[in-house]
Amino acid sequence: MTTTDTTTAEVNDSIRNGVDTATLFATLDAVKQAPEAASFQFRAHNQWVSGTHNRGTIADYYGVGEERTHERTFVFDADHPAVLVGQDHGPTPVEFVLHALAACLTAGLANIAAVRKVKLTEVRSTVTGDIDLNGILGLNPEVRNGYQQITVRFTIKGDAPAEQLRELLEQSRARSAVYDVITNGVPVTIEVDTA
Repeated sequence: MTTTDTTTAEVNDSIRNGVDTATLFATLDAVKQAPEAASFQFRAHNQWVSGTHNRGTIADYYGVGEERTHERTFVFDADHPAVLVGQDHGPTPVEFVLHALAACLTAGLANIAAVRKVKLTEVRSTVTGDIDLNGILGLNPEVRNGYQQITVRFTIKGDAPAEQLRELLEQSRARSAVYDVITNGVPVTIEVDTA
């Protein structure tokens, strides 16, 4: 094997499940050396369109000590279905929460599997959230406004035993920022400018 072949093989070996493990480990080492680099602020901007339809954009954030922007601006429409007085221009806000949970758990699973040298061949999930509109509509003060129960069902296939695949998901759950936000809550401050 030539030097070029070795380098190519080493690069290919560091990419598992689409995850660049060399970069992941370098990031971990950099944060260990400079813990302040771990402080990020993510942002979502939103503007009302009409009725229950609104549009969110995600472009800028703060990370690794400076203001940054994504490579492109992401645009998301949110609305309610017609049965809930909307026009169905996009998912409901509570459906975005379900998507965020699935996406976070899946991303974590891919990273952890790559680090543990497990090749994934399939990862699918369905997230369901049970909600009682009596809370949101103010018809019953005993009913909470948000989900009463969320269930996540995964199908995971790869070159590891079933128990190891379950452990990967458990580790992803343990490190998931979205799971943490949903299960532990976060202080939220709302400020209003009416000018």
